[in-house]
Amino acid sequence: MRPEEVTPPVITGTPYTPPVTRATFRRSLILAAVVGGIVAIVMAVLGYWLAALCGVFGLVLGALNSYLVLQSVIRFATDRPSKAKFARSVLSRLALITALAVACAWFIRPDGFAVFAGLALFQFLAIVSSMVPLVKEIRQK
Repeated sequence: MRPEEVTPPVITGTPYTPPVTRATFRRSLILAAVVGGIVAIVMAVLGYWLAALCGVFGLVLGALNSYLVLQSVIRFATDRPSKAKFARSVLSRLALITALAVACAWFIRPDGFAVFAGLALFQFLAIVSSMVPLVKEIRQK
């Protein structure tokens, strides 16, 4: 009896990303753009244009972080790197986002602290947008 040869699966093209994940990310970006635009216009009209700019920068950092998380998970699922390599990737991503936010807050005082509000707002909007499919599913049952 001859043992069957086992061939590893061939991954072609882009790795699989669940449609819900892509839709949630897209919804987060749209919500952040709309809410960020409204908040930035209101703050600029009130005379806080620099804080508005820093808040929008915080939203952009939040979106960048979310995108990098998505790419990191896809890479982890396809390449299966070691946990240490994955942890280094997570820590370096968070260090980059934190360093940019702290630098903005430090060099553009006091308006630069709005970058943290933008980051927090993006995280809140991402959570809200990820709840939409769950609420829909619960209502269907």
